[in-house]
Amino acid sequence: MTDALRKSIRKLETRARELEPGGEERRRLFAEVGAYAEDFLSRLPDLPAFVETEDRGIGILETAIGEEPRPLSHLLDRLRHDVDRPGLNPASGGHLGYIPGGGLYASSLGDFLADVTNRYAGVFFASPGAVRMENMLLDWMAGLAGYPKETAGGNLTSGGSIANLMGVVTARDAQGIRARDVERAVIYATEQAHHSVTKAIRLAGLAEAVLRLVPLDERYRMRADALERAIAEDRAAGLHPFLAIASAGTTDTGVVDPIEAIAALCEKKNLWLHVDAAYGGFFVLCDLGRSAIGRLDGSHSLVMDPHKTLFLPYGSGAILVRDRGKLLGSHHYTANYMQDALSATDELSPAELSPELTKHFRGLRLWMPLLLHGLAPFRAALEEKLLLARYFHERISERPGFEVGPYPDLSVVTFRYRPANGDADAFNKKLVEAIHRDGRVFLSSTVLDGRFTLRLAVVSFRVHLETIDLALEILGHEARRLEST
Repeated sequence: MTDALRKSIRKLETRARELEPGGEERRRLFAEVGAYAEDFLSRLPDLPAFVETEDRGIGILETAIGEEPRPLSHLLDRLRHDVDRPGLNPASGGHLGYIPGGGLYASSLGDFLADVTNRYAGVFFASPGAVRMENMLLDWMAGLAGYPKETAGGNLTSGGSIANLMGVVTARDAQGIRARDVERAVIYATEQAHHSVTKAIRLAGLAEAVLRLVPLDERYRMRADALERAIAEDRAAGLHPFLAIASAGTTDTGVVDPIEAIAALCEKKNLWLHVDAAYGGFFVLCDLGRSAIGRLDGSHSLVMDPHKTLFLPYGSGAILVRDRGKLLGSHHYTANYMQDALSATDELSPAELSPELTKHFRGLRLWMPLLLHGLAPFRAALEEKLLLARYFHERISERPGFEVGPYPDLSVVTFRYRPANGDADAFNKKLVEAIHRDGRVFLSSTVLDGRFTLRLAVVSFRVHLETIDLALEILGHEARRLEST
């Protein structure tokens, strides 16, 4: 029996070893993939920001999973035609819609090495260097927010949605909200809060809590005076106000709530203040951004997304908490099979501060570009984006027929065209569709005060002055063309 078993195992081993290519094969594969990446990047300045195709990438379904291998060249052809061609090109500098992701080349090198070495970054015992790196990065971010190094902590997440969820859960527990209290609990936000906030509230078991939408000022910012009145009225009604959620850079309009005034009020009224700075947080690296955002250290928790304004690939977020003990209290774990990890506790493990136990080594994709490039080009790029948004706002307001929203706090500009005749909403819908068909730049739309509105988001590290001039040219041309039809 033993000999037969060994023979069966050896037979399986022969096939299983195909998963471990030798050195020569690795070099061939790496060269082929590298050539594909180099071709993409070299053509990127001339590639459209948006391509609408009839097939919508359906050819990828031809690559059904089967028993036998397929050549890499075939897979790359399918990738080129069915994935990298149709739809939105987030790597393009012409991506001026939504909040563009980044895609720094240096980050791809970090991801490659993280995948090859496959360090487990969830527990200090398993990979102390990886955990030290991630905690060092979080300490740096907490310092940007003004949180005290002695008490602050955080976690690198997949993005702002998970980070907002962790912030809401931590606030819930820190404020002592239990299931029996939920219907009396009150959360304050505005209609400009990101949809991940309302999702986080639901996922945190707070769907039955009162969600109070605080009125906005004329620039779409939360009114601190209205928040104070709402808290007083709710307490007088026997409710339990416990959480306020402010924004440092809303997605729709890019505005910054008066965070310092809200923080002072929350301190006075004993509310937890969570700030969603997923988009705007890293603008504090430059003088213009720091002036626009103000101080963040009065908040209790804060979200910052490196895949937005640090230009990293998608899947790079962060939650920061002024008192890491609160984060630990909500997310710690115990398991008998993890008892060996207790022998090394120099640093808090990410798994103790997050819903995740299995943890990809996200820190390397951030550490690599920050150290390889230094901070100076990041500061310059962020200030450039702020100035480009101001430039666009000024230039589009000068063009006949266009009207603009508030002067940008950060790098999002809202605007629309007022046609001489006909329905303005219908016209602007046609205008944004014409921009998409042209494809050289991509803009998005939203609804503000019940009106169909266009929005331009200057976030990609590849967008520069010529990109904004091109957007202005296309907008003017398409608006004139639509007016004449």
